[in-house]
Amino acid sequence: MSEPIVIVGAGQAGIKAAETLRLKSYESDILLIGEEKWPPSQRPPLSKAYLKGELSEDRLLLKAADYYDKARVALTTGSRVAAIDPVGHQLTFTDGRTQSWSKLLLTTGTRARTLPLTGGDLEGVFSLRGIDDTKRIGLALEAAQSVAIIGGGYIGMEFAAVVRSLGKQVTVIEAQDRILKRSVAPEISSFFQDLHASHGVRLALGEGVNCIVGADRAEGVELASGEMVAADLVLVAAGAVPVTELAEAAGIAVERGIVVDEACRTSAPDIFAAGDCTVFPSRRYGRRIGLESVQNASDQGKAAALSMLGEQTIYDPVPWFWSDQYDVKLQIAGLSAGYDRTELVGEPGEGRFALRYFAGDTLLAVDAVNDPRSHMMARKEIAVRDHALAA
Repeated sequence: MSEPIVIVGAGQAGIKAAETLRLKSYESDILLIGEEKWPPSQRPPLSKAYLKGELSEDRLLLKAADYYDKARVALTTGSRVAAIDPVGHQLTFTDGRTQSWSKLLLTTGTRARTLPLTGGDLEGVFSLRGIDDTKRIGLALEAAQSVAIIGGGYIGMEFAAVVRSLGKQVTVIEAQDRILKRSVAPEISSFFQDLHASHGVRLALGEGVNCIVGADRAEGVELASGEMVAADLVLVAAGAVPVTELAEAAGIAVERGIVVDEACRTSAPDIFAAGDCTVFPSRRYGRRIGLESVQNASDQGKAAALSMLGEQTIYDPVPWFWSDQYDVKLQIAGLSAGYDRTELVGEPGEGRFALRYFAGDTLLAVDAVNDPRSHMMARKEIAVRDHALAA
């Protein structure tokens, strides 16, 4: 009997790959290995509905508990792979166990970016990536009165909206001069800054952080300006970094992520990768891109499965994302990097509008606020483009 296909990483990309293999009538064994103790689960609700107690743990699961037996997918949780032998087609676990494979799929995802801050190890300081993080934060929030969030990206601002709705005092500390600066144009940042301010969130923009202060637990954040922001709970929301150490140690090409081609193949034979941990060639945008989104993880996981089965695969999606803050939904289609002009459709003051990003006459991306029609139209419009990959 042939060796199994092994999938390292039991998240959205990994489970989608396993599901696709079975749907395509792959009959040999499939091993799905997760480092966390939880079965494959959704991550987006962790900073929103699950944190607010509106979503139970069983509704976080990507598959029902009996799916794995029915689909003959051997799921192992709480297991960490220590090394990959690309030549010998073997994995070694941290406990010394080994596992052979016919083809290997890496869906190792991302981890929260850490900041080298004095006081970062105090009780009451958190990052948010998994279910266990959310559980710890939820318990701490019961007693907390004031919350400081270091980072004004999507996770930070979604967390701010949830915590403010719970009646806590909230300060968002952002080193840039506006929130969401790495992702959106000033018009979108301004809209969300006004939204959060109207709900009572304080925004400390253009502010660095000296340290987190406290004796046994966090009591506040000292800004670079010398100001002290009182807080008995601190969330470090400084973004995420791809988990690439296993691949890199095995000699697999890594460049801001695990490098794959349009068929999700890495630089090592019989080793594939998918999801947040990868960078892949986009003909549409003329460069390698990395995406951290449910859409990319699921779609690339499916593409990787098809590629492992020998089907011709070209993965070149129109990226799309979303963010829920209070009662506002931001939907993003495409990537705006490199834009030279924008076009506003609708009126921000009415709470429903879209911002279209162009490079010359070429539509790159659309940010739609409470405007799902503009979002869907943008995805279709961007999909018809087919630029050659830059040399």
